[in-house]
Amino acid sequence: MAADLISFARGAPSADILPVEIVREAAERALRDDWQRALSYGTGRGHPGLVEWIAEFEGVDPGQVMITNGSLEGAVLTFDHLLSPGDEVIVEQPSYDRTLLLLARAGAERLGVPLEADGLQIEAVEELCDRRSPKLAHVIPNFHNPAGCTLSREKRHRLLELAADSGFAIFEDDPYALVHFGSEPPESMFANDAEGRVIYASSFSKTVSPGVRVGYLIGPVDVIAALAKRAGESYISPNMLAESIVWEMARSGSLARNIDFVTEALRGRRDALAAALDERIPEASFVLPQGGYFLWVDMPAEVDCVALLAASAEAGAPFVAGPDFMLEGGQSSFRLSFASVPAERVDEGVRRIAEALERVRAGAPAAR
Repeated sequence: MAADLISFARGAPSADILPVEIVREAAERALRDDWQRALSYGTGRGHPGLVEWIAEFEGVDPGQVMITNGSLEGAVLTFDHLLSPGDEVIVEQPSYDRTLLLLARAGAERLGVPLEADGLQIEAVEELCDRRSPKLAHVIPNFHNPAGCTLSREKRHRLLELAADSGFAIFEDDPYALVHFGSEPPESMFANDAEGRVIYASSFSKTVSPGVRVGYLIGPVDVIAALAKRAGESYISPNMLAESIVWEMARSGSLARNIDFVTEALRGRRDALAAALDERIPEASFVLPQGGYFLWVDMPAEVDCVALLAASAEAGAPFVAGPDFMLEGGQSSFRLSFASVPAERVDEGVRRIAEALERVRAGAPAAR
């Protein structure tokens, strides 16, 4: 293993773009002005100030909002509430690995739908609706993890129609929406949901830091009330101190300034990664992500990306191989996180992967 690791594996920003001073100042204000709530138990719905801020920001009633310990916990609560063992759930292929694991743990039957450059293949969803009975569809609409693509406006509307016609719910998993590199993504499915079938999840992990573990759910009032009750029975309340800090950042404007800083840094990293791939691994095929953290690489079918991972990791440039995100297959694909690698280190990391690819093709042992 190379001493100077350049890891494209972890879906988290490198330490140089974490907002330590902004968070420190917000924490000081929280412990000065909001200390009683910040240091006390809350309810399953979360910090009321942050709930109100999110409701205003998203244009919904506060009764439709609850805070969670990261958006992944929102998924856990929703799956536990909506699903029974044997229920069928539409999942994108590839999809977030932890979602696939959570659904398997819930006993759901996962129905894979391929992704295209503009999101899930809607014809495959239509076919599933004709011959199966999905209870839920899990969709990452913007700057997909791991695929990097964004669901088109037309497909969002069609998916809502299919949900209404076939009677399934949609879990709109959207932690990357504010981390965009230009034009804002299309309006959320939740904003156009006339049937009350969408539960929307987002997070401050990508706009503040992963360590704050503050996410939120938006949905129909009765569903959110039931989920908040379940949360209160499970862990009393989400982390009130972390929520108070995020609330201070949100209402002071420092959150918006940090989003501008982070997105500019990530845009530079994405551009560096795309340029390095084009130069050093020209056979790599990928959708250029317009935001988020991730780029998904499809290689020629004969390339074993699990073997490539082993060789790249030995060379000090690990990533995540495709099968981790698939129900089956994925051996000729892999995910690169550009969030974790400063732009000036990206080309060296890709050089290591390219050299590892040459060794794998030649059948040579990994570098040591």
